[in-house]
Amino acid sequence: MNGAQNTPAHPAEEERASPLELFFDLVFVLSFTQVTAAMAADPTWSGLGEGMLTLAAVWWAWAAYGWLTNAINVDQSLNRLAMAAAMAAMLIVSLSLPEAFGDLGLLFGCSYFLVRAIHLLLYVSNSRIAGDDDNLGAILKLAPGMLIGSALLILAGALEGDARVYVWIVALAIDYATPLVFGTEEFNIHPAHFAERYGLIIIIALGESLVAIGAGAGFDLTAAEEAAAIFGIVSTFALWWAYFDVVAIVAERRLSEAPPEEQAPLARDSYSYLHFPMIAGIVLFAFGVKKTLGAPDEALKDVPAVALCGGVALYLAGHIAFRYRNVRTFNTQRGIATLACLALIPVAIGVTALAALGAVTAVLVILIAYEAIRFRESRAHVRADPSMSLAEMRGRELIDSD
Repeated sequence: MNGAQNTPAHPAEEERASPLELFFDLVFVLSFTQVTAAMAADPTWSGLGEGMLTLAAVWWAWAAYGWLTNAINVDQSLNRLAMAAAMAAMLIVSLSLPEAFGDLGLLFGCSYFLVRAIHLLLYVSNSRIAGDDDNLGAILKLAPGMLIGSALLILAGALEGDARVYVWIVALAIDYATPLVFGTEEFNIHPAHFAERYGLIIIIALGESLVAIGAGAGFDLTAAEEAAAIFGIVSTFALWWAYFDVVAIVAERRLSEAPPEEQAPLARDSYSYLHFPMIAGIVLFAFGVKKTLGAPDEALKDVPAVALCGGVALYLAGHIAFRYRNVRTFNTQRGIATLACLALIPVAIGVTALAALGAVTAVLVILIAYEAIRFRESRAHVRADPSMSLAEMRGRELIDSD
């Protein structure tokens, strides 16, 4: 196929995220912060639902650009200018996000459509210029569904009440289903760069948890607020550890070793789809932490309690599904930790917010400590030689063990 013969956008010897890609991702920091702030301002079930819908839209836009920047040279001058235009449009998306289901719905929809349209324009134009028939055919096959889904958000912005919500759900369903229905086998990807980009967005989302800690704490800290802040940073560090200790290394190796025809579907499922519950879990956790720091000595209401405990459970469930899609094994200890966090939801409603956060922190610390001790030798070998094959990792019992 012609695309496989072209010079890769990211040379094999330097598959690293570029400064422009990192700069581009910064606008999504604001988006994640806005989702958290919107849910904190309206801590109801409808507010939670709207927050998750807007986060789903933001995530799918970022994922689309994750594939784009893996395929093109973003440092070419015209590409840089187009990326800057996409950043400007995404900034409007972020600023209008808290009122996406209110007075700024139409502005949100129009700016979001522009973000997605620029993505498609860059993908198509760069693929044609490079003579990359594989990527060109693949993106043209998905373009109608992407444009229809994005355009429906403009229609949603012109509606009110339940009709707006229904159109949002239909729009996202079309957008998310398009790669599954039409397939992604023809895309050419650079595995190391691709995996790195998704790891960086996990860090950005975790940074939102730290922002929530800082924003939730007042200038005159009480002992309870200090304790809550400590619990928050320990939990966030545990969430980071759960992904970056060995999970990211194993997943990148699995993607790199996959046959060419399996790489893009694996990347689609493992990263574009299964990273969303991780991102959503982190944002929900940040929302719960924000409400905890606001009143650590009071009990959380039902929605913040669900966000705090359920967010961590959702994050861990994403890890379980991520592992299963990659190596077809189930992570027992993370399954137990997921159930433990879900079991803490009714407890969190009946105790102080500080105690609830402390309980969630304890579950995460126990999980990380167990894995660090139980798999200490295999972890050390994998981390010392991240380039070892998947077969060697299996031999270290890091993948197939419970």
